[in-house]
Amino acid sequence: QVQLVESGGGLVQPGGSLRLSCVASGSISSISVMGWYRQAPGQQRELVATMTSGGTSNYADSVKGRFTISRDNTKNTVYLQMNTLKPEDTAVYYCNVAGKLGRADFTSWAQGTQVTVSS
Repeated sequence: QVQLVESGGGLVQPGGSLRLSCVASGSISSISVMGWYRQAPGQQRELVATMTSGGTSNYADSVKGRFTISRDNTKNTVYLQMNTLKPEDTAVYYCNVAGKLGRADFTSWAQGTQVTVSS
């Protein structure tokens, strides 16, 4: 079993910053990809950013230059630094982790954390 615990969401004014964290725990053998997705009301869940175990990152065009994903492989933790936040960044943000439990592949989602950008 894999448990993901997110933290760091909240209310911020436009132009402000927030940092999200997600810690993975459980009988994890290895983690390949860690990432962040978001879902705004009435919209589909979309990719925000991902990072492989080797450090290769991928970003949605809408957040490039404003958001930075990073991870600490020793702590099974992924971060999302969000700068210059815009009202359209308002959404529930979900951490996603993929890897192996023994020989079995897994992908797991966190419970989601609300990010609201509003004045």
